[in-house]
Amino acid sequence: MNKRRIKKIAIIGSGIMGSGIACHFANIGIDVLLLDIVPRELNDKEKAKGLTIENKTVRNRLVNDALKASLKSKPSPIYHTSFSNRITTGNLEDDIAKVKDADWIMEVVIERLDIKKQVFEKLEKHRTPGTLITSNTSGIPIKFMSEGRSDDFQKHFCGTHFFNPARYLKLFEIIPGPKTDLSVLDFLNSYGEQFLGKTSVVAKDTPAFIGNRIGIFSIMSLFHTVRDMNLTIEEVDKLSGPVIGRPKSATFRTVDVVGLDTLVHVANGIRENCPKDERLESFKLPDFINKMIKNKWLGSKTKQGFYKKNITPNGKKEILSLDLNTLEYRTAQKAKFATLELTKNIDRVVDRFKILVKGKDKAGEFYRKSFSALFAYVTNRIPEISDELYKIDDAMKAGFGWEHGPFQIWDAIGVEKGIEMMNAEGYKPASWVNDMLASGNSSFYTVKEGATYSYTIPKKTPEKIPGQDAFIILDNIRKTTEVYKNSGVSVQDLGDGILNVEFQSKMNTIGGDVLAGLNKAIDLAEKDFSGLIVGNQGPNFSVGANIGMIFMMAAEQEYDELNMAIKYFQDTMMRMRYSSIPTISAPHGMALGGGCELSMHADKVIAAAETYIGLVEFGVGVIPGGGGSKEMTLRASDTFKKGDVQLNTLQEYFLTIGMAKVATSAYEAFDLGLLQKGKDIVVINKDRQIAVAKQHAKLMAEMGYSQPVKRKDVKVLGKQALSMFLVGTDAMEASNYISEHDHKIANKLAYVMAGGDLSEPSLVSEQYLLDLEREAFLSLCTERKTLERIQHMLKTGKPLRN
Repeated sequence: MNKRRIKKIAIIGSGIMGSGIACHFANIGIDVLLLDIVPRELNDKEKAKGLTIENKTVRNRLVNDALKASLKSKPSPIYHTSFSNRITTGNLEDDIAKVKDADWIMEVVIERLDIKKQVFEKLEKHRTPGTLITSNTSGIPIKFMSEGRSDDFQKHFCGTHFFNPARYLKLFEIIPGPKTDLSVLDFLNSYGEQFLGKTSVVAKDTPAFIGNRIGIFSIMSLFHTVRDMNLTIEEVDKLSGPVIGRPKSATFRTVDVVGLDTLVHVANGIRENCPKDERLESFKLPDFINKMIKNKWLGSKTKQGFYKKNITPNGKKEILSLDLNTLEYRTAQKAKFATLELTKNIDRVVDRFKILVKGKDKAGEFYRKSFSALFAYVTNRIPEISDELYKIDDAMKAGFGWEHGPFQIWDAIGVEKGIEMMNAEGYKPASWVNDMLASGNSSFYTVKEGATYSYTIPKKTPEKIPGQDAFIILDNIRKTTEVYKNSGVSVQDLGDGILNVEFQSKMNTIGGDVLAGLNKAIDLAEKDFSGLIVGNQGPNFSVGANIGMIFMMAAEQEYDELNMAIKYFQDTMMRMRYSSIPTISAPHGMALGGGCELSMHADKVIAAAETYIGLVEFGVGVIPGGGGSKEMTLRASDTFKKGDVQLNTLQEYFLTIGMAKVATSAYEAFDLGLLQKGKDIVVINKDRQIAVAKQHAKLMAEMGYSQPVKRKDVKVLGKQALSMFLVGTDAMEASNYISEHDHKIANKLAYVMAGGDLSEPSLVSEQYLLDLEREAFLSLCTERKTLERIQHMLKTGKPLRN
């Protein structure tokens, strides 16, 4: 067993990637030493202060400025601002000897082989034998970098390629050198997955490795298709975005963010270093790209690329789009295709591909051309860049944010149908694909006993993909383990006495069917099982209550029905807390409104690090009505200390709701009181989340779980708190910080969190607060401005301040 431990890492190079990687290691609790070069000369500020080049502030200026800029960037590279204290900065002249204490040294300097080799020569003089040493190169051959170094250096050396931004993109490519020890690869492979939260992919030492080789081909091929089909950039971004499970930035917006020069650099590198690539011409830059490079229209970094922000004479902001024919900017045009309309009611992306490639309009033609080219290309990259096809899919999903990799898309269309489509477009797959079909295997992937198997070319048979034992993949087990299902949820038996409730509504909103499913799951668990998890593996845990249902009831003035619906929500949340079995919530992505309330009422939360959680009901003109207002009052009460500080504590919890604060990571949620220290935990790798939740549910049951007693000891401050809140909200409206309706909502929340207008501080029950909360929620639903806010949210997905 490999006993290697990483306590300290030295990162050499503090640019965008170096600082980003440093922040992510700090995120997981590692002591980081970040080093960069000493400036060659003083800047004007340093000269004005009379400093010299020997001053430490000057000598560390480059590294400190780079890290500071990284920490200020959006989205943030750090889970919590305090985590940056784990990073120590220095320079390569004064502090290089400190690398002797590092367990891992990572080079992240400029992409020039000569400079990298110079850095490695210096590092070897101070590196402790046995220490890992890696390069974050995005394409320079690993074999060249370690030439001339000692055997111990080469044995512990390889490439470790993070994708930018390091916190958010999951791909972690590991590229062995000629002498890399297998134990080093095994360690990094497991470390990347378990500790860094990445999808680790061991790649071959080929130009651009796996992710960029396929990703850049896909973009470059698309550039040529765009011209051939005379498509606009808006049309391409509409076709290559969320509809096929790709990021909202799709193609051209993504290139603007990454930088056209970066894309061109990688594309040219592939073209120069892959002379035998059968699609070499696809990496040749189209005329419009060459002209954009010449004009320095590189994207966000130069304020214009394929898109450009513009201010109209009226002072309004607008987005202009580049016309690829004239190379002039024009007003953005909306793109619409009949084929896409056919997929509007298909929630699962994987079920859309068959329909998209059958389209009879330009969209259908686009998909047939682009998928055919992609399918042919990836088949010919095996075994050049990888021996296993699943690694190509993993790299594209983790590095480029694709929901499905090329071979998964092909499986969704049908392998034989895909070949027919390719033939019609003038492409042929590599011979091994036909061999696969001839051997009786009709798909690239199969599922057996909850595990995914991938076709292996040498053996001509499916083999279990390694590393799955730490995961529970709901898609793989749902059919065989489902014990209950309705239109809103699926309940699965995870084994060992643990049930899982998986929301299946649109965006996992919580409506009547989901609440009924939750109650049924608790019934089943209390009768025949030992514990319950609420978790899913969609993009988001839950965006909250079904506000469409609330709008309809309020608009029709069906207040009795609305009162019953809100009480049903509250009662279900209380069942989550006061059932006879342990309940665990496993939030990830967005956990807003009702999704946050559900998590706050579970016995334990196993949150993914990338959880964006908050009580956002103010945005639709109401207060949290599913127990959230009650729960924040209770949590404030539990932290009260003697003296006036009680009012200040309550105010902090009040502002979390009143300002609709959303944590930008699970760690921030502890500060907001939405997660609780000592009870809730954070999981870095979301893929492990359900499995970890199961372990905790099982442990809680085995240790002897007792049903909690309902609380009747919640301290509320009455008129003392209410007066403070009302003075504050009056002042904010008078200063035009909040609208008249915001003022009304805030006062309703104040009344609930003060416990009403009690004459003195008192102890009350949770039910007392729930009744106040529900009454306030219902009264706000009678307001015209609340209905306007809900309607606006339903139409645009954005809050309205009226």
